[in-house]
Amino acid sequence: MLTLPNILTLSRIFAVPILVFLLWHPGWYDYALAFVLYVLIGVTDYFDGYLARAQGTVSKLGIFLDPIADKIMVASVIVMLVAFDSITTQRPLIEGWHVVAALVILLREIAVSGLREFLAQLRVSVPVSQLAKWKTTFQLISLGAIILGGALTQFPFVRMVGLVSLWAAAGLTLLTGWDYLRVGLKHMD
Repeated sequence: MLTLPNILTLSRIFAVPILVFLLWHPGWYDYALAFVLYVLIGVTDYFDGYLARAQGTVSKLGIFLDPIADKIMVASVIVMLVAFDSITTQRPLIEGWHVVAALVILLREIAVSGLREFLAQLRVSVPVSQLAKWKTTFQLISLGAIILGGALTQFPFVRMVGLVSLWAAAGLTLLTGWDYLRVGLKHMD
C-alpha cells in the first residue's frame, strides 16, 4: 500500500505544516524558502499521479489522499496569505477585494468536497473536467506567484501576476463549481 506515489502524496501532506511555519512570520528569506517548498510540493503532485499511472500502481489510498493533499495545501496557503500578523504589523499578501477571490476558491473546495462525498454514497462518479484542470493550474500559479512576490518585494509585478491569476482561478472556480452542482442536483430528491 505504501507505494512510491503514495509516499509522495503523504510527503505533500507532511510538508504543509512546514509551509505554514515559513508563512507565519515571513521575511523575504522565509517567503523564498516557502516558494521553493511550494514548487517542490507541486512537482511531487505531478509525479505521484504520473508514477502511479506509469507503474500501474493506482491505489484506492492514492485516489483518496491526492485530492485531500491538494485541498489541505491550497487552503493552508490561502489562509496564511490572507492572515495579518499583528506582532510585526506586516500587511497580508492577499488583501482588500482580493480576499473575495480567495474566499470563492475556499468555499468551492468545501462545497465540491461535500458534493463528491454525497455523490459517492450514490455511486455517482464525477470526473475532473479539463476546465477544472485549468482552474487548478491558475490556482497553483497564483499562490506560487503571490508567495514569490513576498520574497521579491522590489518587483511588485510578480505579486500582481499572482493576484490576476487568483481572480482567473476564482472565475474558473465558479464555472466548475456550477458544473459539479448541476450534476449533483440531478441526483437529489
